[in-house]
Amino acid sequence: MSNIIEINNLEKTYKDGDTETRALCGVSFNIKEGEFVAIMGPSGSGKSTLLHILGFLDKQSAGDYSFDGKSIDDYGEENLAKVRNKKMGFIFQSFNLLPRTTVLNNVKLPLLYSGLKENLWQAMAQKAIEQVGLTHRINYETSQLSGGERQRVAIARALVNNPQIIFADEPTGNLDSKSGSAVMQLIEALNDHGHTIILITHETYTAEYAERIITLKDGLLESDKKVEQRRKDAKDSFTK
Repeated sequence: MSNIIEINNLEKTYKDGDTETRALCGVSFNIKEGEFVAIMGPSGSGKSTLLHILGFLDKQSAGDYSFDGKSIDDYGEENLAKVRNKKMGFIFQSFNLLPRTTVLNNVKLPLLYSGLKENLWQAMAQKAIEQVGLTHRINYETSQLSGGERQRVAIARALVNNPQIIFADEPTGNLDSKSGSAVMQLIEALNDHGHTIILITHETYTAEYAERIITLKDGLLESDKKVEQRRKDAKDSFTK
């Protein structure tokens, strides 16, 4: 498969007056379409900065980043926003849901900026909710759901545009071990169905669902290894 992400000597420096902080110090790697990659590292290692750059939420200070065969420098701001909406999905540790809004309407949110006709939104959102096993909660407000259910809503929202790539930022960080395991099995199943997954985590147990673990330390790539023993427990939690 071809590379969906190529980064070469990526650097990020934050400036605050005369003070400079280097968050990334020349990181290079490629990710193939359909891969499941975990990015690990302690607090301050640069993994969140890297996620923001890869997800078009921030720009590097130096180095090259190509997404889907095209340098991000060639996209332009408007095209970056369109690509982010259509080709990328995001799952966050804090869910980022509207609490007094139904599951259905939370999942519809990315479609507001998709350019798709509104008469398609209902069916697309319903399909995504079905895929994460929450049809029975479709008209519930998200404030009425458990943590594990809220994260499933967040996954459905990330999935609704059928993105090429899904970024999962500490998706089990606010969940108990049972709910966290169920969420990771669901993310793994999304990968089995063709989505490229980039998982940001500090937990080895969670990272071992991936095929490959990239470890950062002090803004540098410390290691890039295949996972020898993956935690492939359940593939049937995802419904076509």
